[in-house]
Amino acid sequence: MAKSTSPSKEFTEQVKQALEHLYDFSTLQRLPLAQTLAPVKSQAHKMPGHHLRRELLTAIESISPDEQSSMQSTDARLYNLLQLRYIEGITVQEAANRMGLSARQAHRSLRRGEESVAAVLWMRVQARQKNEPPASPVSTETGAARELSSVSTEVSLLDTHLEAIDIRTVLQEALKAIAPLAQNRGVEFEVDLPEKAVIVSVETAVSQQIFASLFSRVIGVAQKESLALRLNQRQDQAVVTLSYLPDGEASPVIVDEVIEQFVQRLGWTIRQEQVVNGRSAIVLNLTGQGALILVVDDNEGLVELLDRYLTGHDCRVLTATNGPEGLQLAQELIPDAILLDVMMPGASGWEILQTLRSQPQTATVPVIVCSVFNDPDLAYSLGATRFHPKPIRRDTILDTLHELDVV
Repeated sequence: MAKSTSPSKEFTEQVKQALEHLYDFSTLQRLPLAQTLAPVKSQAHKMPGHHLRRELLTAIESISPDEQSSMQSTDARLYNLLQLRYIEGITVQEAANRMGLSARQAHRSLRRGEESVAAVLWMRVQARQKNEPPASPVSTETGAARELSSVSTEVSLLDTHLEAIDIRTVLQEALKAIAPLAQNRGVEFEVDLPEKAVIVSVETAVSQQIFASLFSRVIGVAQKESLALRLNQRQDQAVVTLSYLPDGEASPVIVDEVIEQFVQRLGWTIRQEQVVNGRSAIVLNLTGQGALILVVDDNEGLVELLDRYLTGHDCRVLTATNGPEGLQLAQELIPDAILLDVMMPGASGWEILQTLRSQPQTATVPVIVCSVFNDPDLAYSLGATRFHPKPIRRDTILDTLHELDVV
């Protein structure tokens, strides 16, 4: 029987229900749609609700009109209504008022937008079902070949979502994970980490597992009190070096094909080499860091959407969901650009902007103000580099960052 090319009413209603609970993580976890869209169908995804929210945000973005489209076009109306209702979280009536629509027009267009999102997600479900391999006959591969093939499949199915994070934290968590093993072996690490944060775009769980696996393997072959872990930042790279003195004449292979595949999945490089005095070293280059963009906005969905807009465009995205946190990160890390909302609890975005401009270390950092209030004159008078009214379009943000030579 041929599969339907359009989503059923039931599927569309599931999508609408998920959109209505976009910020309710516990509810998203329980929705059938979360398992339907889970990246690995043969097993429950560890965070189906988180993945579902990302899928919804991506689907909304996929129907964004191109730059040549009029803001009054049908596509723009559907996209902006979805943004205002589900990402900004305002009522349909408020969205209608802002867009100059009647309540009836807004409800009808929003329904069409929901159907468009459902159609995008339905296509993904069908594409994945089409690509699922049939039950295979008994394999004639060797055990090692089957194992490597299984690893390759698992790596390819990884739901890697890069986020900007202080890599020191990942290393410290990996050290905690292997602490009992190190204690049992009587091994201690000499750890040398920079005082300042080293921000790298990573998939946290995968990167932590890579480090923990390397530490565990080295503990098994190293002499006691010979392990040294160092993190250095060199221009656009962060370099992690794990050196040790082998407990034997030859140093066994630590970096095998399994480790290499996971490392390559993150866009890193890794090598094992001999250094002075008989020591061996594992060197990881965490490359391609790019410009650091700080997004300060209390709207969690919009922050994640901006993260998705920017990740993959040669930049790292760091987020803060309140003004004080954003100000602290800006002062500590001196980002290449800041995207700032002005409507946040705890501190006005205007106050944050004035503080940024009054301090020497952040006075020249480009600040792009994003607000539901269309008041560019006020923004520029307080020191904004650019002003964009919400809802924000991906092309607008990217074009602005290109104009400012940030990306």
